[in-house]
Amino acid sequence: MPDKDPFIDIRKKYDDLLSNYREIIVASFSPEDFRNYNEILFSAHSCGIEGNSFSVNETRELKEKGYALNLVNKTLLEAFELMDHFKAYSYLMNRINQELNEDLIKETHKILTQNTIGHKGHVPGEYAKTQMAAGDTIFRDTKKAIANMPKLLDSFNEELKKNRTHPLELSAIFHQMFIYSHPFPDGNGRLGRLISNFILERYQHPHVIILSKDKDHYINALKASEKNNSMEPIITFFYKTSMERMETEISQKKNLSKNFQKGISRERPNNNGIGM
Repeated sequence: MPDKDPFIDIRKKYDDLLSNYREIIVASFSPEDFRNYNEILFSAHSCGIEGNSFSVNETRELKEKGYALNLVNKTLLEAFELMDHFKAYSYLMNRINQELNEDLIKETHKILTQNTIGHKGHVPGEYAKTQMAAGDTIFRDTKKAIANMPKLLDSFNEELKKNRTHPLELSAIFHQMFIYSHPFPDGNGRLGRLISNFILERYQHPHVIILSKDKDHYINALKASEKNNSMEPIITFFYKTSMERMETEISQKKNLSKNFQKGISRERPNNNGIGM
């Protein structure tokens, strides 16, 4: 007998929650405002995972004011990193129906690292030339991984066309495979998270936004999937992360609405007060 699908229960919970999220959160925004909200939140946390110290509010200010923002206790490199992330996000999300290929990935990487990678002696948009490692992790053979990129991307394009894998799971699987391929000398994490959300955006699913505080859980899920040759840890992490985000935002919206109604009730005079 085939093994039981380990994601049956969490997939149903996610899909039910997604339906509520679209009704309560997504529908309350204009498309432009919702995209801007996602861009700022995602950019702040994705860069934060890599050590950027800008908060979400500071990221919003940078988005609004650009380089005119007065930097306080921030480095210009951090500002460049976020500004490049905004541009890469816009570039990628404006091509949501485009084929996922090397040209798209290289151009996105070029934009993403335009002002942050040169001082390290690397060229934006160009693959790594030596074996890649980060922290205590040595990634897959870099030359072989780069040579395999066209095949890897073709396989995901097929899945995107056939629509037979749940979008959240496809996003997580791509993320795992891309991160451990690690084809670029820098920016693989930010690029991998961008492309994972590019996949989700195509299906109108909410971005998976990994909070900076959850960095260790995120890295451990990636490591566990690689070590055990199983996508279950990273897929589970993606499901839980996305569901926690949706639940938090729905709860915030309901509480705000409840508090607003309470405020209206307090201000409304009772019948005994009329005419007095």
